[in-house]
Amino acid sequence: MKNKILTATLIGATLMSGCQSTSYVPKDSKEIVTMGLSHRDFDDAANQALNEIIASPLLVHPQAAQGGRYIMAISNVVNDTAQRIDTDQLTKKIRVGLLQSGKFITTTAIGLNGAEDEMTAKVRELQNSKLVNQATVKQNGTVISPDFSLSGKIIQRTNKIDRSSQLVDYYFQLTLTQLETGLAYWEGEYPISKRGSNDSVTW
Repeated sequence: MKNKILTATLIGATLMSGCQSTSYVPKDSKEIVTMGLSHRDFDDAANQALNEIIASPLLVHPQAAQGGRYIMAISNVVNDTAQRIDTDQLTKKIRVGLLQSGKFITTTAIGLNGAEDEMTAKVRELQNSKLVNQATVKQNGTVISPDFSLSGKIIQRTNKIDRSSQLVDYYFQLTLTQLETGLAYWEGEYPISKRGSNDSVTW
């Protein structure tokens, strides 16, 4: 009898879930807000950082008028939240925006934990290959060293307001370090606060 009841319950749950419709949510929609970090939170933080970096007079290449561009490497962005976050959601949008602005170019050959794209080093292993036209093989000593490093941290702090609600604060902290001197030429912090039910989870 118990097995029959369990089977009927599972079938009912399956049918109910099957009846729920799936729909697209407009990219800039503010109707759906989650206690966790959403793509809109990353977009907002990245856009603020991007606008400040582009506007900073300290970050203008001295030969910008002749096409000079600073080279930026992506360092570590620490995730100090309760959520599983791919911090590339933040850094990718910033680097794309900086590339489009013409102010920075990002190196994929040099990174804190190794190259983002290992092909830059891999193609140089073809120097002794009989298969490859040696005149087309990329030479050593041609990769450009970065001028700046982008690093940061995403922090989460959760506090109960009362018996039924909680406040979750997120902080996006970013730093752009000039690698010649080790000095931070630009820093930004972008707090986001969300209030919701204690029953809501952020992971």
